[in-house]
Amino acid sequence: MKKYSSDKDINMLVRSLLKKKGWSIKQGRHPRLITPSGIKVTVPSTPSDCRAFKNFKKDIRRLKEL
Repeated sequence: MKKYSSDKDINMLVRSLLKKKGWSIKQGRHPRLITPSGIKVTVPSTPSDCRAFKNFKKDIRRLKEL
């Protein structure tokens, strides 16, 4: 299985989003999650902040509202 982040919760969230129609990932120095509408979000691959998952989840939720 592909690993997008060192945080297990972020990995699970990215994998669940990629299973949905229209979501994709662009690999590079930092993986970028691409929404069905074409907006790119950088995946925190080595988060040092204890709130990284919570903040990433909040960013995704905001994008879904657009």
